[in-house]
Parts: sequence; C-alpha cells; structure tokens
Amino acid sequence: MPLLRRLDELPDGARGIVRRVVPCSDTLDAAMLRRLGELGFIPGESVQLQRRGPGGREPLAVRVGDTLFALRQIEARCIEVDAA
Repeated sequence: MPLLRRLDELPDGARGIVRRVVPCSDTLDAAMLRRLGELGFIPGESVQLQRRGPGGREPLAVRVGDTLFALRQIEARCIEVDAA
C-alpha cells in the first residue's frame, strides 16, 4: 500500500507518484505552486528524488518524467507523493 509523504522526505533514489502540490509555506506564493505544475509536478506523474546537495542539503535533484530538476527544500516540501 502506498505511503503519502512529502517529496523532501524521500530517501535518495526513492520513487513516488505525485498526488498533489499544496501550499506549505508563506514564502511560496500561488505563482510558484503553478510553476511546479508547469514543470510537470502534476497528480499521477512519477518522480524520483535522485540525490541531495552537499551535506544532504539543497538543491535536491529530482527527476520528473525524463527531465531532471534542481529544487529547493521548500519547493519539494509542497509536493505530496505516494511512495512505494
């Protein structure tokens, strides 16, 4: 059974399916959340947190579809995924 987690909570190399993108901080506005959707972080899309930056911090290298993105921790925190 899938486990709902935030993308930033996944371990390196883990895969998941985007369930939704939600407001998670006052510093991310509606335009930023819309941008995440435009990049491909939409419900049903597969994602993989490939690795984290130096010291296990930012940026997070995330593959969505065939594209690799560098996300800030705060952005990844707004993406909820079903983790296997």
